[in-house]
Amino acid sequence: MLFLEDLYGNLDENWMVYSEIDYDKKKFDLVITINDIIKRVSIKKGINNSVHVEGISSFIHFLIDSGVCREAIIEYLKFHYADGTLNGTGINRKSAYEYIAEHSKQIDFINKQFNNSYILKRAINRFILQGKNSNIFIDVIIYGTWNDFLWIKANDVYNIIMQQINYHSTSVHFGQLFCQPMTRCLNYNPLYDRKRFCVQIKWYSIFDDIMKNMNDKITKNKV
Repeated sequence: MLFLEDLYGNLDENWMVYSEIDYDKKKFDLVITINDIIKRVSIKKGINNSVHVEGISSFIHFLIDSGVCREAIIEYLKFHYADGTLNGTGINRKSAYEYIAEHSKQIDFINKQFNNSYILKRAINRFILQGKNSNIFIDVIIYGTWNDFLWIKANDVYNIIMQQINYHSTSVHFGQLFCQPMTRCLNYNPLYDRKRFCVQIKWYSIFDDIMKNMNDKITKNKV
């Protein structure tokens, strides 16, 4: 009930609650309707903390459309494949740890480009709240299982991640959203090689950030 009250405000006990699963590939998984008001819910669980996956080509187009400079895009491609090429055709692949250790200045350059308020807001929309092929935003994220979960509303997602615009990391990131290939496939297993051409976004601190946001709200309401 607390979740619905936070999402909708004061509720009448006579109002019916309707919910349905959305099976299309959007950012929301569940649609809740109360008194003809629709709220869209994204559900996250587990320890993987992955919030977005897309092909490298569409990701690069996103960077171009966001105004990231050509030099930073080239450096990102070098980081993504880490095989000495811009298209993944190199023979000698390196782990993320090896590549970052040898190219820290280039990683810093990429991060400087990725972390400005305009690009970061676009990244939040694409990776978490809206997706790349939708004009519909989610209203809230649920993290956990049906009987044990935390939640955070869309505006709070913006606030938390935008506040971390100066967050420092040696890995490629948009605020606290970390960017990497879905796999580097260092063992050259053909079953997984195609995943090298996908970009994965991880929100490693999602649980801590949601917990802090909920605690801050509880503290504020007590004052």
